[in-house]
Amino acid sequence: MKQVKAIAFLCLAVVALSACSEAEEQATPQVRPALSIIAGPRESEPGSTFTGTVEAKLNVDIGFRLLGRVTARMVDVGDVVRAGDVLMTLDTTSLQLAVRQAEADLASAKAKFDLAQVNASRQATLLRTQATTRERLEEAEQTAEAAEATVKQKEADLTKAREQTTYATVVAQTDGVVSAVSAEVGQVVAAGQSAVTIARLEALDAVIDVPDTLKALQLPDTEYEVTLLSNPQITAQGRVREVAPEADGATRTRRTKLALSTPDKAFRLGSTVVARPIAAVATAIWLPETAIGADQSGGAFVWVIDPASGAVARRPVGAEKAQGGGYDIVSGLQAGERVVSAGVNSLTENQIVSFTDEIAR
Repeated sequence: MKQVKAIAFLCLAVVALSACSEAEEQATPQVRPALSIIAGPRESEPGSTFTGTVEAKLNVDIGFRLLGRVTARMVDVGDVVRAGDVLMTLDTTSLQLAVRQAEADLASAKAKFDLAQVNASRQATLLRTQATTRERLEEAEQTAEAAEATVKQKEADLTKAREQTTYATVVAQTDGVVSAVSAEVGQVVAAGQSAVTIARLEALDAVIDVPDTLKALQLPDTEYEVTLLSNPQITAQGRVREVAPEADGATRTRRTKLALSTPDKAFRLGSTVVARPIAAVATAIWLPETAIGADQSGGAFVWVIDPASGAVARRPVGAEKAQGGGYDIVSGLQAGERVVSAGVNSLTENQIVSFTDEIAR
């Protein structure tokens, strides 16, 4: 009987010890190892490059000042022109007819004016002999004045008609290179319609596309080294002159124009160039794709690690895909915070993690 009691006591002791062990395990939270990364900007290395083309700083669109049919085109795209060179002409038949009509109208007006002057002089002579009345003399003088005004009007009409004939010729207003031709022989063009575009050569730009996240590379006067792709030995200095107000919706880049300082003659319009920022600049906060989670509504989130307790907290962030992979964080995260970089879909709020390992960025 004593043996039975002893065995029962031992069994109860084993059960009690097992229950205590389970309670201790439940009381001690499980610590999960996790890869992590300290949030911060990537660096734009001085060796980063952007490919672009050489363009003229100023392009002049030249058109006719009246409606007409093109009869001759003297230039092609790529031709070098000088100020005063004739570029294109219109049919002047109707313009010449207008000049002839204006000349005839002027001759008629002069003849009427001469006749009115003679009549006024005759009336003045008759009045001195009391052969006419003062009213008739005043009427004759008024008629002569009106005829004189008509002569002045017809002279102005003739000047205008002759000037209109000069509008039938498009002349280069500046030295440059023809970059576009928008009208052909036989085509009817409207007044003000661009016919020829001339690129002025006194100032050149290197035009590149810079990722929207590289704000520092788009600041005014940021310096670049611009190299000809066809001959890397030929370089020029460029400074940011103009940045597009909006980023391209597809590429998320901004068209950036670099003013070239004393470029070599080899920098011709349309030449392909490579631009390198001279100084390294910080970019937006970047995280790898494995650090970004997506909630049920499609929003992005990250797990931020409390460095003191090791507990993770879920935080929504604004993220955009970055050039070369990963995501640029535009909101919700500060530089210097530690973020879980892998396994974001298997964590829970306030879970304790160990973050001794850190992936390379």
